[in-house]
Amino acid sequence: MERVKLSRKTAREVAMMMTYEKLFGCDDTYNDVLEKSGISDEPSAADIEYASRIVNGVQDNLDLIDEKIEQHSADWKISRMPKVDLSILRNAAYEIIFDNDMDNAITINEAVELAKIYCDTRSPKFINGVLGSLSRS
Repeated sequence: MERVKLSRKTAREVAMMMTYEKLFGCDDTYNDVLEKSGISDEPSAADIEYASRIVNGVQDNLDLIDEKIEQHSADWKISRMPKVDLSILRNAAYEIIFDNDMDNAITINEAVELAKIYCDTRSPKFINGVLGSLSRS
């Protein structure tokens, strides 16, 4: 049976879950998160590397990323943001600030799509606004 390669979209979804888990001191691997989420496809090495680069990049630049999110979040403090929203914002902010190979519009769109799945009904608009503002700055 041929294994299907996961997409960058799925790699971002897993990275969001990994970033979320780090808020609670959990260090699951990419494959651990896949197993918990019910995704059964085998990831490519590129998918794992991409997600790991995002998660590690967020952790390595957390203060700067949080500062940028707060600057663009219309007076919302990081401490008041729902944790899933924050995880999505951190990962996308990392990509916008540090990943010059990725189009910011794609990053923002995929962050909004994740918010539609995992967050409150108001979150996609909030996330779009914060990331749009960050992208323009």
